Order: sequence, then structure tokens, then C-alpha cells
Amino acid sequence: MIWCRFRADDETGFGIVEGDRVIAVDGTPFGDYRQTARTFRLEDVKLLVPVIPGTFYCVGVNYADHITKMAALRGTKPVFPARPDIGYRANNALIAHDEAIVKPKDAGDELQYEGELVAVFGKRAHNVTREAALDYVLGWTIGNDVSERNWQAGDRTLWRAKNADTFKPMGPWIVTGLDPRRMQTTIRLNGKETDRFATGNMIFDTAAYISEVSKYCTIEPGDVMWMGTDGLPQNIQPGDVVEIEISGIGVLRNRVVAEV
Repeated sequence: MIWCRFRADDETGFGIVEGDRVIAVDGTPFGDYRQTARTFRLEDVKLLVPVIPGTFYCVGVNYADHITKMAALRGTKPVFPARPDIGYRANNALIAHDEAIVKPKDAGDELQYEGELVAVFGKRAHNVTREAALDYVLGWTIGNDVSERNWQAGDRTLWRAKNADTFKPMGPWIVTGLDPRRMQTTIRLNGKETDRFATGNMIFDTAAYISEVSKYCTIEPGDVMWMGTDGLPQNIQPGDVVEIEISGIGVLRNRVVAEV
């Protein structure tokens, strides 16, 4: 099943995508719902961020190749995580598919994309086992963890390097019933492929993170967990178009524009 949040004809809400149609739903995918008789052509709706999370979890370093290549750029030895640990992102940074990433006036040249798989939770999870962890995931979407590397290196925290307005594209929708171990992530910059990797080739998989986080933090329906990126992200600048494709989900596409 494909869930979306959309706006059409002054209506905003959740819908189910079937082919080239969106069926409006009364309710949400995180509770009771029913399909209505209201349908729209997919091309006529504005896709919104598929969920506004209560808590926005984000894995930092979770792919060995990414850690190794980023360390090489810095001239340091790679440091791999000893256990699953996690950070947070801010909802103000969220934008939807086909909305613009705005490069702030004082941002440097090292503004970069990071294509990530995103788990969307459908049930409350507290102290769950690794074996049961994926039962709490409603479905999967795509995230672009845009990062300003100069701010990331120089600030005491990631407050603006990762959380500036528009730095977290997410979408285009939520797809249920997928297996992350069988997914592939492809990233294109201006139509040219720049990265391709096995989505599930993580140091610690999604189930391990859910189990570990839920020992200390109760995960609620509608929360999201971004799972990190692989490869070596490239710099992006105004005029560029970034496309992140994950098999089984689709494509998240966003253009970069300059702050005015």
C-alpha cells in the first residue's frame, strides 16, 4: 500500500495511491481510517511531506564506505560506531517532494546531499526486541539529509548544519510491506548518477536501531527514523536538481535555489 499526504481542491489529508489516482481517506494511517468516494488524479494533487513526526530520529554514521571516504577527505582515520546511537533533527527543516532546497546566503560551497532510507512508525514501541522491531514500522519513505559541512565542522552542534529551513526533504510517500535488505539506493545530480549502493548494507540495521532506541525512548506512531547514507556525497549549488531513488519506494526530487 502507498500512503500519501496531499492537498487538492482546498482539501488536505491522507490518501492511498492506486495507479494514477489518489483516494482520499478519513482518518490517518496511524489509527482508524476509511476510504472515501473522493478521488483525484495523482498529477492534480500537491504531495506534502508524508508525515509530520512527533520525534524526528536520525542515524549519523551507519555505512562503512561512507565513513571511510569522509575520513579520507578530512585526512583522518575512519572511526566506526561501536553500538547503535542516534541523534535528532528538526521539523522546521522538512520539505516535500518537488519543493526547493534553499541555500542560505552565508552557506559555503560544501553544501551536500545525503540520500537516506526512512522508517515511518505505525505503532508505539517501547523496549522491543530486535526480532520484533520491524513489526512497529508502518512503512518506508526517502529522506535527503542536506548538510552544510563548514557549519558542521565549526559549530558546537548541528543546529544549522543539518536543521536549517528546507534542509530535510522527505517523500514522496510511505510504502508498506517492503524489505530494506532488498532495496537499492541511487542518487542522481542533474540527471547523472553519482552514487548507487545496497540500502540494507548498514553497520547496524533498522531493527537494531529500533530495539536500542526503544530501551530509552518510547517511539510513537508517526515518528520517523532516518537510517544514514553511503558513498561520498557531492556538493550542490543553486540550479542543481537532486534525485534520490530507492527501489520499491520511488524518487524524491528537489531543486536547489539561492536564498533571496
